[in-house]
Amino acid sequence: MKLWKLLGLAGVVGVAATGAVVVRAERKRQAYTPDEIRDRLHARIAEAEPEPVEPAKS
Repeated sequence: MKLWKLLGLAGVVGVAATGAVVVRAERKRQAYTPDEIRDRLHARIAEAEPEPVEPAKS
């Protein structure tokens, strides 16, 4: 019976810790201004786009 109580307590602690991490990440995400978000998205798109490849001359 003690094992089940310990597992239950560990589960509750895990759920609480996960919630704290989610709340912290959400606060950090909401701290950006729309201009900062737009700039970051443009930078990510620029990184993701492959460089143009010139066709081989024959």
